[in-house]
Amino acid sequence: MQRIYMDANATTPLLPEVLAAMEPFWMEDFANASSIHHHGQAARRGVDHARERMAAFLGCQAAEVVFNSGGTESDNTALRGVLRPGDHLITTAMEHSAILTTAAHLEKLGVEVTRVAPLADGSMDPEAIRAAIRPNTRLISMMLANNETGVIQPAEAVGRVAADAGVLLHLDAVQAAGKIPICVEEIGCHLLSISAHKMHGPKGVGVLYVRRGTQMESLVLGGGHERRRRAGTENVPGIVGFGAAAEIARKSLADGAMERLSVLRDRLENGLLSRIAGCGVNGGAALRVANTTNLWFDSVDSEALVIALDLKGVSVSGGSACHSGATEPSHVLMAMGLDKTRARASLRLSLLKTATEADVDAVLEILPPAVERLRALSPALAGTLA
Repeated sequence: MQRIYMDANATTPLLPEVLAAMEPFWMEDFANASSIHHHGQAARRGVDHARERMAAFLGCQAAEVVFNSGGTESDNTALRGVLRPGDHLITTAMEHSAILTTAAHLEKLGVEVTRVAPLADGSMDPEAIRAAIRPNTRLISMMLANNETGVIQPAEAVGRVAADAGVLLHLDAVQAAGKIPICVEEIGCHLLSISAHKMHGPKGVGVLYVRRGTQMESLVLGGGHERRRRAGTENVPGIVGFGAAAEIARKSLADGAMERLSVLRDRLENGLLSRIAGCGVNGGAALRVANTTNLWFDSVDSEALVIALDLKGVSVSGGSACHSGATEPSHVLMAMGLDKTRARASLRLSLLKTATEADVDAVLEILPPAVERLRALSPALAGTLA
């Protein structure tokens, strides 16, 4: 059976060039990058080179790049390293659980939290964020691109709102990195999170950009690693792999790779809309990253559809991979105004950079009959599509 992977927003495979860059640091240049001897210096050069690549990718200084274990740690550090009891945090109702769960934890410790609702298309209104600012507002935290709908948020406009109020801005750019250009100086953010495995790098490594001069306490205490901003022996192979993935992504953003992927996404999306009645796109009216579409199919349970497609060789998702098996509907789609029934009937398809027309055409042949079969089994269908 041919297998087609359209769950890139959950994770991506290593590119061969990334694996090749990592290999020497498992067996040859294996040393602790903090050691001052010959072997340690070789490992340190790998980390330093990766840091320079990451700085070029983000448009920042190398000293502002902090390597860690991934997006969740970066998000936790951004919030918990900045906020104290009595401070006010502004975030959105659509954030990843790494933000929302951390915000709820901080709320119990005395941090005030405002969760701003999105517009119906899944985008945030910068003026709604401005209206939420209080005298004790310390931090605004917002996704740059949503993991479920792909909707790109107006980061530069929110950056101006934060600057006007003298408030720190953190962006969760895990789903945006490698899909849209990112320049932290142009955005005006103080903190930004990205993760390697979402952009064809290895799992278990991430970056938190920390603007020079931003006061932040380390989440992980111990030695003086990462300029005392994240203790723990560096994951040298992972860091080197992330640097390689960032360099590949930076070049692909300039060579039309995302435009090609957008054409494929639109081909898939339009093909499904033309073949399936009672179907629509969540966030389709907003600006989105090139690889993502989120569609609803009336009278279909998305979990059942995910299983049906998997049996036919197609891997997709009903929403965030971090909530697989959850019985509650997507909080992102609910925040956009969908009712529970439609939120539960929504499916996310996210394409790899390596996706082909053949992949798209195969899914267009497989998905409509799967929807039809599930609807035939649903007693709720009667009269809904007449």
